[in-house]
Amino acid sequence: MKLPIIRGIIDRRILVNYRVDPDVLARLLPAPFRPKLHRGYGLVGICLIRLREVRPRWLPAWMGLSSENAAHRTAVEWDDAGVTREGVYIRRRDTSSRLNALAGGRIFPGVHSHARFTVRESDRHFEVALRSDDGATALEVVGDVAEGLPASSIFPSLDAASAFFEAGSLGYSATAEPGRYQGLELRCEGWRIEPLRVERVRSNFFDDPSLFPPGSIAFDNALLMRGIAHEWHGRTDLCCPVAAREERSDSELRTSNAAPQRR
Repeated sequence: MKLPIIRGIIDRRILVNYRVDPDVLARLLPAPFRPKLHRGYGLVGICLIRLREVRPRWLPAWMGLSSENAAHRTAVEWDDAGVTREGVYIRRRDTSSRLNALAGGRIFPGVHSHARFTVRESDRHFEVALRSDDGATALEVVGDVAEGLPASSIFPSLDAASAFFEAGSLGYSATAEPGRYQGLELRCEGWRIEPLRVERVRSNFFDDPSLFPPGSIAFDNALLMRGIAHEWHGRTDLCCPVAAREERSDSELRTSNAAPQRR
């Protein structure tokens, strides 16, 4: 999939991050991915990103589009020609844009499902919720700008968390074809994050005990990015033969429609 370089502005990006038992997480990942560990834990999360002025690099900013988007992500590693690579595996993308939902996976990488977003925010307070049209995704995040990370976080400092997540700029998205993943790299013109104190977070995927048994997952931290110019660069699809081991089917891994639990 040949994608022109796409430019835009990250108007607001919230990264909600959970630490996970790596053995539990490994069972949910398709080959060739494995969990990227930090202090013995795997990391998963939700990216809630509002983009504006999004357009091919050769178009003026006023012709760009805006949208609210969400992605369920896992920090991963994989081997490529004997070299260990790192990035994120994206099992699900949701968007407020009908165009993104139509074009995703066809014109640009990543299948997108349409969802309805509810957003209330000020300079320091953020409330973002969404429910997808197909009922597979339901989540809510409420939080405020903070001075630092939670004391319980596995990251000793904001700088340490920033470095970890900045390294995950290359994402591979699931497709309808088993063993094929579409690649997209995010390049930011100045990587700046702020800590976010989360008052409430609910996700019917990460709250699903059939996927994450009690005690295997916990909220770790949330980060905020605002007003950052960026580019999206398409990357060659990653193809991998379906592993001999039994893979959990998409129906088994689909996001639960059950009422999410508070965590």
